[in-house]
Amino acid sequence: MLTSAGLLPIAIAGIDIRDFMDGALMAEKELTKSSDLSENTAYLYAAYRHLFFQKGKTIELMAAFHSSFEYVLEWWKQLAGESEGKGGKGIFPSSARYTTDLHSLGQLVQEGTRNLFETFLLVEKSSKIVEIGRSNSDRDGLGYLEGKSLDFINEKAYKGSATAHLEGGVPNLAITLKERSAHNLGQLFYFFERAVAMTGYLSGVNPFDQPGVEFYKRNMFRLLNKPSQ
Repeated sequence: MLTSAGLLPIAIAGIDIRDFMDGALMAEKELTKSSDLSENTAYLYAAYRHLFFQKGKTIELMAAFHSSFEYVLEWWKQLAGESEGKGGKGIFPSSARYTTDLHSLGQLVQEGTRNLFETFLLVEKSSKIVEIGRSNSDRDGLGYLEGKSLDFINEKAYKGSATAHLEGGVPNLAITLKERSAHNLGQLFYFFERAVAMTGYLSGVNPFDQPGVEFYKRNMFRLLNKPSQ
């Protein structure tokens, strides 16, 4: 994502790529100072992931309460899947959009097979504060939410979910951005890239190749009668 191939669509989307790269550079400076887990958050995250995997937690559910993270989660799944899934190893990366998916996946997460852990992707402060409007009636029974912001509600939904899932046997982590900005997004991408690379090394695989992808490509091209180069 930090190459020209990734930066072009980011720029087309209207994101300041200079600010984005400044954030990535800041993250690189911070995360290369020391490998000590008390100082290096990327390596700490990698260590937790590796430990969970060793304890049979083979699925990581990355959950976000902000819909704007939808494609960040899709990118993270590709990064983790291609980097770690080799040699019969690798954490299966999955994602969820809370609170919507708490209705579709919540039961399984709470009481299903205990082979997963959660990572919550959070934002301390949205770029725009949205409050629930006030009404003279309470026909929907949601009057207790009047005057509260969506950020406040999301925070309570996160805490309630994290506590319940932990009690149900699903350990969880949280990665928090101060705000939604190009600079913080650049930091986040670099953080994930360094963390996933370290998880790969801890598992004994090369996180920088993808030999398995070529198998389906060869079969697909053969079935499509692609001419040989």
